[in-house]
Amino acid sequence: MGNQMDKLSHLSYAEVPTVDPNGVDTEDGPRLGVSYIFSNDDDDDDDVEDGCAIDGTAKDPNQEEARYGRRDEVECAVYNRDECIYERSARCANLDVYSPENLLNKCNAGDLVEFVAPAQFPHWAVYVGDFQVVHLHRAEVKNSFLTDASQGRRCRVVNDLYRWKALGPDMVVQNAMEQVGLKDRGLSWRNSECFAAWCRFGKREFKTGGEIRIGKQPYRLKIFMSDKQSHVLEFQSLEDVVMEKRRNDHLGRAAVFQELATHFSSGEEIGK
Repeated sequence: MGNQMDKLSHLSYAEVPTVDPNGVDTEDGPRLGVSYIFSNDDDDDDDVEDGCAIDGTAKDPNQEEARYGRRDEVECAVYNRDECIYERSARCANLDVYSPENLLNKCNAGDLVEFVAPAQFPHWAVYVGDFQVVHLHRAEVKNSFLTDASQGRRCRVVNDLYRWKALGPDMVVQNAMEQVGLKDRGLSWRNSECFAAWCRFGKREFKTGGEIRIGKQPYRLKIFMSDKQSHVLEFQSLEDVVMEKRRNDHLGRAAVFQELATHFSSGEEIGK
């Protein structure tokens, strides 16, 4: 059963369960999302560690800066019932990215920092002052210099993506520092984003098992495909939404849109 559920955490949109058992959505409504209950920390899939590729070759620290482009980002919003609790789009957030050295001039203690690069999961951290961040990386909470944690990736402050009221900066830093050294089974978060967001907002929903997955799906992930078109998936927990959102970030806009197009076209063929 464990292997079956782990497979479910890596489905394409064409394989995501639909309302109709025949695989066709008969109504223009939200589709059911995937449960990531047995999925591992997605940061473990990154291709770089300590400035080197997996094969041990040195990594050019300027490589990602030249390649990364915001146009490949998947714009989306997350709703808990009727309340928008997260939105990443050009119209509501500053999505500019900077080199780690330049970002240090913009960071304040308690800020959330996101490191981004093409074809990688975004990596989140809490800035704790003195050029350092606390972050969950490879199943351990670590205290690192921001420039080291970046591993050559571009970065930005993302305090305003989640719309909850943040804790005070001192409390955010305290939350982060108290977890340094936790690893493996001692962890309560599935990825770096859930950890960093928990430090800033204190919401138990970011923790593994923080919500009971029963009943209707209260969370919706809305993917903006254009100004007039969007696609909606429903989930039972915030943790599942975050995992799906990060999977999309890893794939990139073009690949996600291609998955959706494939799903819609296959649905039309089955319905004929």
